[in-house]
Amino acid sequence: MDRSPVPYCSADMSTPLSPRALIIGGTGPTGPAIVRGLEERGLNVTLFHTGRHEVDEVAHVEHLHGDPFSAEGVAAALTGRSFDVVVACYGRLRTIAEVLSGRCDRFVSVGGTPAYRGYFDPTRFDPPGLPIPTAENAPRSSEDDDGKSYRVARTEDLLFEYQPSAIHLRYPFVYGPRQIAPLDWCIVRRVLDRRPAIILPEGGLAAETRSFSENAAHTVLLAVDHSDAGGRAFNVGDEEALTAAQRVQLICRELGHEMEIVGMPTDLAIPARPLMMQDEPGHRILDLSATRDVLGYRDLVPARVATAQSARWLSDNPLKPDGSAERVLEDPFDYDREDHLLDWWRSATSDPPNLDYPVEPGYGVYYSGPGTSRRRSDTRI
Repeated sequence: MDRSPVPYCSADMSTPLSPRALIIGGTGPTGPAIVRGLEERGLNVTLFHTGRHEVDEVAHVEHLHGDPFSAEGVAAALTGRSFDVVVACYGRLRTIAEVLSGRCDRFVSVGGTPAYRGYFDPTRFDPPGLPIPTAENAPRSSEDDDGKSYRVARTEDLLFEYQPSAIHLRYPFVYGPRQIAPLDWCIVRRVLDRRPAIILPEGGLAAETRSFSENAAHTVLLAVDHSDAGGRAFNVGDEEALTAAQRVQLICRELGHEMEIVGMPTDLAIPARPLMMQDEPGHRILDLSATRDVLGYRDLVPARVATAQSARWLSDNPLKPDGSAERVLEDPFDYDREDHLLDWWRSATSDPPNLDYPVEPGYGVYYSGPGTSRRRSDTRI
């Protein structure tokens, strides 16, 4: 199916308009790609942001500088202006939606997966753990959940009150170039420092839906194209959810370094806390069925390729040691203490007891590992 951009035209498709698009934000990881995609669709783009962070890729479009986090700031910047398309990636969304009520044709907003109950605290489910995969109709956070999750969910409700035909996108963790606090730096720096091992809880087997910045921007543009899908929320993410261990292996391969993955119980794997972002291990996998079927989403960059590209970019653009971007990750990169823990772990696990089974337990009739099928003659293949 042809997914190339369609010029924004009038309803009868005969009279070209001079459409205007407002992006609130636009200078972060996904911003330049969104600007480029809107321009390819024939829209004149304006950015509204604080002006504290500028990037060359969007310097050519109109900029409105102000406070997108307050009703006064939004109103002051946008008084008397209306837009055909609004893409709200930044700022106080409930305020932006209210101020622009009735002043735009299409409204696409970016929120986050913390709207889901259990995303921050999987013990909200019994037994603990998010529904796998987590679909758009999964339980959302309520007043009984932590305050931040509830505010994210409540903002969604207010958004649709003010913008009933909006498309709301629930971003997971977004990675790629220009990410302000790049989580994979916890891996990349250890590779650049030539660490022999990295500690991961439970062997790094937890899988998580993330979104490469180009893929996230692509989803935003698909939402702009599909006004017929208005009035609902969609999950965003790469089509493949990688485990932490897979990310480590892909990054090591891209940067040419071997680093042993040492799995430990979560409560012992303290050096891995910054990378894992939570103290309750578990999967965070989003259901992308609606995003694929309704919006037509497919990865522009597959997750494995994107992980390698992002790591290469970080290697070429390293964070300043102990700079502000690195400090917010709260990873001390304290290799002396990591080595102390590794030495203790290896000592503790080096001499397991001899269980002296007369016959060791087998995998049973349901064994599904390598070599599951007996050789058969060619006539049976």
